[in-house]
Amino acid sequence: MRIVSICPSNTELLEYLGKTEWLVGVDDYSDWPESVNQLPRVGPDLSIDIDKVAALEPDLVLASLSVPGMEKNIEGLKEKGLPFIILNPNTIEEIGEDLVTVGEAIGIEAEARGRKEEFLQTITIYRNKAEELKDRPSLYWEWWPKPIFTPGKANWLTEISELAGGYNIFRTETEANVKTDWDDVLERNPDHICMVWVGVKEEKMNPALVKKRPGWMEMPAIKEDRIHVLEESLYCRPSPRLLEGLKKLAELLHPETEWN
Repeated sequence: MRIVSICPSNTELLEYLGKTEWLVGVDDYSDWPESVNQLPRVGPDLSIDIDKVAALEPDLVLASLSVPGMEKNIEGLKEKGLPFIILNPNTIEEIGEDLVTVGEAIGIEAEARGRKEEFLQTITIYRNKAEELKDRPSLYWEWWPKPIFTPGKANWLTEISELAGGYNIFRTETEANVKTDWDDVLERNPDHICMVWVGVKEEKMNPALVKKRPGWMEMPAIKEDRIHVLEESLYCRPSPRLLEGLKKLAELLHPETEWN
């Protein structure tokens, strides 16, 4: 089967299903597993070159609506008459459901259902451990610095926060993606600041910039050096790789706890 993935999380989901060998092309930002770096590129995920996709003669395109602006990719696929499915999960349960959706589309439904169960079983282990914890620190996730964007209630990072034994300070906001400002974050006074700027590598994120914001040096999180530069690829993509991010976060927040 010939598959083209036009979003990094879809590429990672296919790897979790053990079928990346069926990929014949990926978007510019897909970077895991390492093997996909040898594949033809079809453009950035917000501006896919549909002609390049069509030239690869795919049996299926794994499309996405996980980022605003991806709609034009869908229109392009329709215009070319290419076969595609759309994935757009916001929650961990929906990521599990997407495993089955892709499995059905590529003819491995039974295997996909098994992988979904493994994925959710791991989540259950963390949920049970987290429920035993008394101390639950508050987390501020920074997706983008100016203007500030941060995940709200309807987003997987609120779930990941709770599974790791903490909570997202913006879980009070119903939407998945919240636009706010520096004063709002300061008032909420998180115990930990988690920098995961979308599309930015860790080495290019500078905690010193966060410390310069008006009033932020008074936050205990900054005074006590609880600013964490985390891999955005492990937290900002709705794929089963979130399990790796969850493990790192749980050990960061509660190093004294046996999570495995």
